[in-house]
Amino acid sequence: MLMMNLAQTGDIRLMIVEPGHFHAALIQRDMYPGISPKVAVYAPLGPELLDYLNRISLFNHRPAEPTAWQLDVHTGADFFTRALEERKGNAIVFTGRNRPKINRIIQALDAGYHVFADKPWIIRSEDLDELTLALDRAREKKLAAYDIMTERFEITSILQRELVNAPGVFGKQLEGTAAEPGIRASSVHHLMKVVAGVPLKRPAWFFNIDEYGEALADVGTHVVDLVQWTAFPGQQLDYQREIQIDKGRRWPTMISRAQFEQVTGAKDFPAELARWVKDGQLSYFANNAVSYRVRGVNIGLEILWNWEAPAGTGDVYDASFRGSLARVEIRQGKEEKFVPELYVVPSEMTPAWRKAMAEKVASLAKDFPGVTWDAATGRIGIPERYRVGHEAHFAQVARKFFDYVRNPAAIEAWERANMLVKYFISTRGVEISRPE
Repeated sequence: MLMMNLAQTGDIRLMIVEPGHFHAALIQRDMYPGISPKVAVYAPLGPELLDYLNRISLFNHRPAEPTAWQLDVHTGADFFTRALEERKGNAIVFTGRNRPKINRIIQALDAGYHVFADKPWIIRSEDLDELTLALDRAREKKLAAYDIMTERFEITSILQRELVNAPGVFGKQLEGTAAEPGIRASSVHHLMKVVAGVPLKRPAWFFNIDEYGEALADVGTHVVDLVQWTAFPGQQLDYQREIQIDKGRRWPTMISRAQFEQVTGAKDFPAELARWVKDGQLSYFANNAVSYRVRGVNIGLEILWNWEAPAGTGDVYDASFRGSLARVEIRQGKEEKFVPELYVVPSEMTPAWRKAMAEKVASLAKDFPGVTWDAATGRIGIPERYRVGHEAHFAQVARKFFDYVRNPAAIEAWERANMLVKYFISTRGVEISRPE
């Protein structure tokens, strides 16, 4: 009855289940119209829950635009069973351990809850059937089931997508070769960082690749998603017929005991990591490269985890789409002062191409006033007001999810196909890189 009343009143009440990742707190960095400030939290008592509670407290007490979340916290070994049975809300947020996540998503959908789940939903290709089941269940029960693809809200990615899909500017997507792909992207993350003003503490299980996944299966899902979202917008790809994964490669980031203690608070490596520890160093298999094809287009991705970003820098994303008329590239190097910038470089600066580019920039400026293009450098000028930052993207994707909770039928059909494609590439790409 409570679930029905919540739906009837339009009041969305969140339930946070096992907030093992700081993304859970970032979803609550802002308040939202129509979202109850009362949030039920179900989790085992431990450092991960305490970190989450501390972050919410800091949001509630910050000087500028403080939030007003009221947390109803429930702990204990049976936290997930209680969450499903006690029905303190109608939308469950999952940001915890990755391997059991898909099973919990299915149970939540079966129980009638909308689901907002952090990536990745699966880290093994053998779980693709479970992912299909979850998507089927959401559709049957008219529920919203959405993963947290924050990078779709980055301004450089939004504009890159627009320009890649402007035929007069980009032309046709080149297929390229395995050695020189038509699409190339790389993403570099860092283990030690500060998030929302607080040094990040990662749980020890974060470093268990069987529990959390390797880089491509985890943060790499964002990159895979952006490739399909940009190059094949609104298209329902078939992962069983239209995707070919050619090769993969993996290599470790070495972490000392001192570094491990710094990032987790643990004095030593736990027993679950023993097989990857040698001579006081953890071989954290956090780096992947994969080559694959989508409808004949060769794509090369590289996903890396380094220890800590050099001063003045942060996580890095680069992406190049090669068209018959131009390259459209996000670059984030020294020349860009480590800030993502977008470039459009024509194969030939003909009068016709220049006219098409001017018309496209003028069109973009209607939605994003102030956007320009420098013909000499190829750089797209992006006003600072559009550079809201990674943490703000969580509120943007959350608002999208809340729209879908109010109207699950609005979820586009291609999103389902894209989920299956994304997780097929991210899981199989890791698996083919592992030794037999």
